[in-house]
Amino acid sequence: MFKALLVTKDDEGKTHAAVTDLTQDQLPAGEVTVAVDYSTVNYKDGLCIGPGGGLVRTYPHVPGIDFAGTVEASDDARYAPGDKVVLTGWRVGEAHWGGYAQKARVKADWLVPLPQGLTTRQAMAVGTAGFTAMLAVMALEDHGLKPGNGPVLVTGAAGGVGSVATAILANLGHEVAGVTGRPETADYLKSLGATQIVAREEINETVKRPLESETWAGCVDAVGGDMLARVLGQMKYGASVAAVGLAGGAGLPATVIPFLLRGVNLLGIDSVMQPYDNRLRAWQRIAQDLPMDKLDAMVQPATLSDLPQLGKDILKGQVKGRVVVDVNA
Repeated sequence: MFKALLVTKDDEGKTHAAVTDLTQDQLPAGEVTVAVDYSTVNYKDGLCIGPGGGLVRTYPHVPGIDFAGTVEASDDARYAPGDKVVLTGWRVGEAHWGGYAQKARVKADWLVPLPQGLTTRQAMAVGTAGFTAMLAVMALEDHGLKPGNGPVLVTGAAGGVGSVATAILANLGHEVAGVTGRPETADYLKSLGATQIVAREEINETVKRPLESETWAGCVDAVGGDMLARVLGQMKYGASVAAVGLAGGAGLPATVIPFLLRGVNLLGIDSVMQPYDNRLRAWQRIAQDLPMDKLDAMVQPATLSDLPQLGKDILKGQVKGRVVVDVNA
């Protein structure tokens, strides 16, 4: 028997999440069984835990789009019992049972080896949010961003993606401007390396002018919507925006003028179906370029029993930094 957060749906269509005892034969099919150490909380997790189930296809369901732990059994030659592994993406926790359990069974192709120098707890302090942040930074670098080009804007900076992006960019020598709608997070963002705090209300409304002063050498945008439209008109010539989220809405009320007159690039960042080789590259960069002391400062510890409330909190934008869930506590 092992414990898991199980989400069920009643006859009236309402979902209920509770910590439950399961048996190993209830796990879904897969080549590798993992004894899970830690998971984490992302926006998608909130959708899957919450009323209506969001992204969940079938019930009962174990959410948790990330996990890290130790291989317990494997039918794939790439992984042996005792190996430390990480999983993010591949619709695990949505269409497939995920990491909010003491055991998980998944396809071998979905795993990556735990990078040398990282613990499983640190890997989940990173999680999908930090992995996405690293992919965004790599994409900006691939399109010419270098320290000294000018300030890099991070929207939704106090959230999971924004926190890690801020810490990585600052550690790489960039001047970082963090956008937040929560003034009380200013000191937190400065502790991660932000040198400028931008109030959300200063930048979350579109303006009639398609171009404003060239301000930002790059941007990691977790908000989308009106804010992304506004930021596009403030980018320096040839600069890029890495779009990683839509907390401010899926619409984009922008014009093509920044692309045509300033050569601005809008880079879409997907972490779910990211190819294996780039996953390895990103995790190696995380181990190399994310300061572990800054990572530790982001962490809020949690247990399986905390997840129903945390799922609600993250949907309301009330989670700061990274939640690390000890599934065995």
